[in-house]
Amino acid sequence: MPSRLLLAVDRRFTEAVWLLAALLLAALACIGLYQVAIRFVWNQPSPWSEELIGRLFVWCVMLGTVAAFRKGALVSVDVMLRVSGGAWRRFVRRLILSVTLGFLAALAWYGFDLAWRIRFQTFATLPLSISWAYLAVPVGALFSMLAVLANHLEPPGADLELQK
Repeated sequence: MPSRLLLAVDRRFTEAVWLLAALLLAALACIGLYQVAIRFVWNQPSPWSEELIGRLFVWCVMLGTVAAFRKGALVSVDVMLRVSGGAWRRFVRRLILSVTLGFLAALAWYGFDLAWRIRFQTFATLPLSISWAYLAVPVGALFSMLAVLANHLEPPGADLELQK
């Protein structure tokens, strides 16, 4: 029952995270186009757009990482699973799960700590706290932890493996 609830929560959050990542990618493209046009057509540099693109790109990457974790799209992990079988495969899957969750937990912990420490600093060209940009790391790590757990409970290729 708890695993069914976790998978239901994962579906909702994963859809929302993927949609947000896609919207951020579209926003990055629009802001980049604006930056190029303003610089080369009107000869007016736009410092805020470059800074915003850099910060939004970090968010886009961290949210996109959630998709990679949910799909199990990590090359070295995939190779380890392909060459293992039976009890060894179950051990490898549990090892991958524990190491990945440990890494993501550390990323979330130190990411929140860093974001909290710099909460009073602002961007050079925008009147916003730098913390919101640094929050991409722990937020992405937390969503990735959910995706890793969901991937462990319901691997993307599980249906195909049962048919073999």
